[in-house]
Amino acid sequence: MKYSVILGDGMSDRPIESLGGKTPLMVADIPHIDSLCARGRCGKFVTVPPDMPPGSAVANLAVLGYDPAEVFQGRGVLEAASMGVELEYSDLAMRCNLICIENGKIKNHSAGHISTGESHQLIETLNDELGSETMKFYPGVSYRHLFVLKDGSDAVSCTPPHDVPGTDYTDVMINASKPQGNATAALLNILILRSQEILRDHPVNLKRISEGKDPANSVWFWSPGHKPQMKTLTELYSIKGAVISAVDLVKGLGIYAGMDVIEVEGATGLYDTNYEGKAQAAIDALKGDYDFVYLHVEATDEAGHEGDVDLKIRTIEYLDRRVVRFIAEETEKMEEDVAIAITPDHGTPCEVRTHVHDPVPFLIYHPGENPDDITCYDETSTESGSYGTVKGDAFFRALLNR
Repeated sequence: MKYSVILGDGMSDRPIESLGGKTPLMVADIPHIDSLCARGRCGKFVTVPPDMPPGSAVANLAVLGYDPAEVFQGRGVLEAASMGVELEYSDLAMRCNLICIENGKIKNHSAGHISTGESHQLIETLNDELGSETMKFYPGVSYRHLFVLKDGSDAVSCTPPHDVPGTDYTDVMINASKPQGNATAALLNILILRSQEILRDHPVNLKRISEGKDPANSVWFWSPGHKPQMKTLTELYSIKGAVISAVDLVKGLGIYAGMDVIEVEGATGLYDTNYEGKAQAAIDALKGDYDFVYLHVEATDEAGHEGDVDLKIRTIEYLDRRVVRFIAEETEKMEEDVAIAITPDHGTPCEVRTHVHDPVPFLIYHPGENPDDITCYDETSTESGSYGTVKGDAFFRALLNR
């Protein structure tokens, strides 16, 4: 048997008054996901331990069966792996967002979803002005970039910018969590302030302002860590895996897990991503040498961060019609059975616009296995599923029947 996880990042939510107390999953028209639900078994999944941040790095590690408490080292190191940046074990790698600050408050975490071409110009300028032999900015995709500091301390407390829209940025700057982090925290805060001076009148931002767009007028560092040490999925389960995602974080996690990264043209991480291309790439991989495919779609998470209920519903429906339908139909034609799991990594409720610790709904369809009696895939219905509430590596082992 082969295996696939279709992950709708941040897809689960909380009841919304404007939806009559329902969630986007409950309102969305998802016949193909519901069909798998009716033919499979369901449950709820605690993807993030209560004492850890409910970010995508921690949650996706859990979905893949890893113990985040043992291997989590922040998003930066995962994104470095995806970008081909070689790290020494003493290097501190961090996510570096380009954000928009307006009237001293964080307006958004993405500088209005700045384009990759524009952001690369800004990162190049920052590297010219602030980079050195001991620290460097690496350009990524859209607002998501990487910063590496040699011999930096991870004893620093950083606030993800998507957690605090509308907050005075000076209230959530970096603090040392232990005395050994004082120097690193001070340096990072200086760089944030210097970036604001450099970016304020940059031609890219002046043009964006003239077009009525949000400027990328500050960097924001968060999720620091050092190079992790973790076993691959081949070592743990004797399976060969591939990851399909537009997000460097998820691709980097796949690399550390020993999976091959499959790039898809037009994959953006937003609602306009190439859903059909991702679905076709997953089928091609499953028909080839891969035992396991991890297909990650970011769009639902971004809709949650924007607080856009209608967009979140639409992206869930896109996932159903443009990804799940095709994969379900094509795997039925294959000679070898394919088990399909559908899950979010975490919830990103539209009303709070950030990640939460809430257990997420999941389904696992094994061809030929007796289903439970759950026929609708949503946060409430799956509570009565036969898997119950799982944590740790239980979800991944259930998918593999191990």
